[in-house]
Amino acid sequence: MPRISVRKPAPKFALKDQHGKTHTLGDYAGRVVVLYFYPKDDTPGCTDQACQFRDRLADFRKVKAVVLGVSPDDEASHKNFDDKHALGLTLLADPDLKACKAYGVWGRKTLYGRSFMGVGRTTYLIDPEGKVFRRWDRVSVPGHVAEVVDAVRALRRGELPTSAAAAKPASKAKARKSTRTKDSDPPFTPAKGRLGVKSARRASTGRPKATSRRVRGKPRR
Repeated sequence: MPRISVRKPAPKFALKDQHGKTHTLGDYAGRVVVLYFYPKDDTPGCTDQACQFRDRLADFRKVKAVVLGVSPDDEASHKNFDDKHALGLTLLADPDLKACKAYGVWGRKTLYGRSFMGVGRTTYLIDPEGKVFRRWDRVSVPGHVAEVVDAVRALRRGELPTSAAAAKPASKAKARKSTRTKDSDPPFTPAKGRLGVKSARRASTGRPKATSRRVRGKPRR
């Protein structure tokens, strides 16, 4: 299933947390919900993300928002994850993938050339009416939680809902820069026009430009 668009109703769910308590979206009617999906308990990226949410819980409480983490791990795994890192978060178990599929975060992933099915790191910000206010796809962990806090504050100020996925794309120059590695070749910009094309071809073949030499001598009669 596709991900849920901004301004659309968030799908209902009923999932158990690490303590065996069932949570539904209806339980949080009238409240702001940060629903973040992550791939797996106690992996480096997921631990970093969870600890960032833990460290900003006071800020979320100030803006009256609840944070719910969801992954395919079971309740026991969530309990160990919570205890090990003293998270204090509500972690919901979705081993049947019902919520993951309903929110469109379950799909094919590629890592080191290997293709497999898994959870795409995604965060939904759901407003008090149960509609998606904002969505973050392919989340990059550094700085993400701070951005979510700012988005909750924007919601509370009454700003219009926005989609990080629908944000203005970066310019082509910036896109090229972001994908270029340090040891890659420098950018090549050929000159314009027919002359530029010929010069580029000579440079690629390594052949020098042919030059005509005028031989001095007696003029022709």
